[in-house]
Amino acid sequence: MLNFTKKRMNDYKEKILKICNESSKNTLMETLEIEYIDVGEDFLLAKMPVTPKVHQPDGVLHGGATAALAESIGSAASYVFLDGNKFFVRGLEITANHVKSVKDGFVFAKATIMHKGRTTQLWEIRVTNEDDQLVSLCKLTTIALPRN
Repeated sequence: MLNFTKKRMNDYKEKILKICNESSKNTLMETLEIEYIDVGEDFLLAKMPVTPKVHQPDGVLHGGATAALAESIGSAASYVFLDGNKFFVRGLEITANHVKSVKDGFVFAKATIMHKGRTTQLWEIRVTNEDDQLVSLCKLTTIALPRN
């Protein structure tokens, strides 16, 4: 596992965000227009526009789009904090509690590590609106499997 200090993270921040955003090309993340915008010692932050293409029929953000955002950022965070040359990451379980509706603008997802084991990781993903109000609280469990 990579262990970032504040200074080391600042040295690599732009490179990490660039890699995360480039890895989204031709994927669901690009379709949802997810953009990774910040990274710290123990978190990764992304934003996603709320437009009609991620709405449910009644015009609010679809919970499935929120869950896709949460799983995308949690999995990306696992890659950031693990050695991607030695491991590949898969999601094991995701839960999402949706507490507020959003019709437009952006939502922000911040993945923070809760448990950083050698094999499994537990992430808390807080999805907020532009006023920093909680929209969804998600938990993602990932597994890191060795590359052969």
